[in-house]
Amino acid sequence: MPQPDIVAIGEPMLEFNAEEEGALSEVTRFLAGWGGDTSNFCIAASRAGGKAGYLTRIGSDEFGNSFLALWRREGIDTSRVVRDPEAYTAAYFISRLGREHFFTYFRKDSAASRMQPEFLPREYIAQARLLHVSGISQAISTSACDTVFAAIGIARQAGRLVSYDPNFRPRLWPVERARAVIHETCRLADLVFPSLEEARQLTGLDRAEEIARFYLGLGPKVVLLKMGSEGSLLATADGIERQPSFQVASIDMSGAGDTFDGAFVTAFLEGRTPSACARFANAAAALTTTGLGCVRPIPRREEIEKLLSRTAQG
Repeated sequence: MPQPDIVAIGEPMLEFNAEEEGALSEVTRFLAGWGGDTSNFCIAASRAGGKAGYLTRIGSDEFGNSFLALWRREGIDTSRVVRDPEAYTAAYFISRLGREHFFTYFRKDSAASRMQPEFLPREYIAQARLLHVSGISQAISTSACDTVFAAIGIARQAGRLVSYDPNFRPRLWPVERARAVIHETCRLADLVFPSLEEARQLTGLDRAEEIARFYLGLGPKVVLLKMGSEGSLLATADGIERQPSFQVASIDMSGAGDTFDGAFVTAFLEGRTPSACARFANAAAALTTTGLGCVRPIPRREEIEKLLSRTAQG
């Protein structure tokens, strides 16, 4: 497979999503699928028309086999994925009550958490046009955090773009450490994709506009503040603008932010304006919420363009 334009690094997790609403103890059936924010990102980028490759460690187990088969079906380059015979591929369960989601994780000492800087293929990262990383990858272990920073260093030294989703998860690490690591990473990134909820926790600020200005002040060229049903807020040196959401029949918000990131990056590398990229990403994220699970509902490019066209005509 040729060198991909986009390379992401992180932790994949097998997903078990409750088919009906209720507490975890009340659910009788779960839909097996795939998750992990950077894996979702790669699939979203690929379905949106990008060429992506993934860097990770997975167990020599059936969960790992399932991911390899998935990524290959999706056209994602797996040539640098490492199998670990002594560790397992992580998993998690999702239950739902209304619009609220509850996650139960099994990831401690996973294969991905054993990533170290020496694992990185320097030339592979340096030849990509963009590296994508996330706060979750930094939170799962100290060595994984070091690996993410090392990957960023390789990309920056080669003059490549870096995109970053903080994806702050309080259960994974203390807010003080998360804030320090995440904000330092934002200083090293070109494109930053925080959500409004997590940004409020990390900055202590409340208004979307002041949060966007705060992150833009750290140094990235583009900040996209993801605001769920309220759409997104785009901040660049040219100013701040709101991009409205698309009205769809939402049933599951899992992975919508990851899909947003993948779609935006793909459009950005095609040379679209940041405003056009944000609109493209909003449409992709909205479509993702119309089905269960992180991966199955991720839209393909023609579906995204169809929604954009229909909205423009309406």
